[in-house]
Amino acid sequence: MLLGQADASGLKQLSRAELQEMALLYRQVASDLSVLRQDATARTYAAHVNQLLARAHHVIYSRRKASWGGLFRFLRDEYPVVFRRNLGYVGASVAISVACGVLGVVATNARPEFMRHFLGPAMIETMERHEMWTHSVVSMAPTATSFIMTNNLSVSFMTFAGGITFGFLTLYSLFNNGMMLGVVGAACHHYGMSLALWSFVAAHGSLELPAILIAGGAGLRLGQAMLFPGGYRWKDSIAAGGIEATRLVSGIIPLLVIAGCLEGFFSPSAAPVWLKFTVGAVLFTLLNVWLFRPGKARAEAG
Repeated sequence: MLLGQADASGLKQLSRAELQEMALLYRQVASDLSVLRQDATARTYAAHVNQLLARAHHVIYSRRKASWGGLFRFLRDEYPVVFRRNLGYVGASVAISVACGVLGVVATNARPEFMRHFLGPAMIETMERHEMWTHSVVSMAPTATSFIMTNNLSVSFMTFAGGITFGFLTLYSLFNNGMMLGVVGAACHHYGMSLALWSFVAAHGSLELPAILIAGGAGLRLGQAMLFPGGYRWKDSIAAGGIEATRLVSGIIPLLVIAGCLEGFFSPSAAPVWLKFTVGAVLFTLLNVWLFRPGKARAEAG
C-alpha cells in the first residue's frame, strides 16, 4: 500500500511516520527474503518479495538534492516539530541537570573544600583575587571563538553519542555539566562574584545551555531505543531511535555557532551588565518562539 501511494503520488504525499514505517518494513522483508530463498517450495513467493524490495529500494534510497534552502526549511518548519515530539526526553535532560546543579550548590555550601577539589587550585586562586578567569578571552577573541565553538560542539555531540552506551555516558555528561554549573555558581557567590559570573554567562548561555540540554535529550532518546525496543526488533528500534535523535541534535548546531561567537567577542567584553542580560533575555525569548510558536503547533496538530 505504501509503495502504491509513493508510485502514484510521490514521496511528498507520505507522512514522516509512513516513510519511517516503510524503511522498517524494508529491513524486515529483506531479512525474511533470505529465509524464503532457502525454501525450494517458496520460489514464486520469493520472486514476488524480491520485486517489492527492488521497488522499495528505489523509493527509500532515491537521491534528494541538498540545498541551503532545504536546510533553512528544515530549521524553520520541521525542526520545531521534531523538538516538541521529543519534549519529554529534553525535559528529562533538564531535570537531571538541574538536580545535579542543586547537588553541586549544596555540596559546596556544606563543605567549601569541595569546590577546591572540583574546580582545581588555579581557578580558586583567580576567584580569591576577585578576577574572572575569562579576561584573557578578549585579547585573543578570534582564536578563542574557534576553540569555544569546537569545544561546545564536542561536549554536545559527546552527550548525544553517549546514548549508544544505553544512555549511561549521556547521564554522566549531564551529571558533570550540572555539577560544574552548580559548583561554579556557588563558588562565585562565596567570593562575591555572582554578578560577574552571570553577566558573563547571560548572552551566550541563553543558547549554549539549551543546546547542551537538547543534546542530552537526544542521547536519552537513543538510550531509550536501545533499552526499550517495544514492538520493534532491537536493531530496528535502534535505527528508528538513531534517526530521531540525530534529527533532534542537528538543530543545535546553529545555536552553538552563535553562542561561540558571543562567548568569544561579547560575553567577556566591557559591555554594560544590563546590555548582556538584555541580549540573553532576547535570544532566549526568540529561541522559545522558534521552538513553540503557536502557528507550527496548529500545523502539527492538523
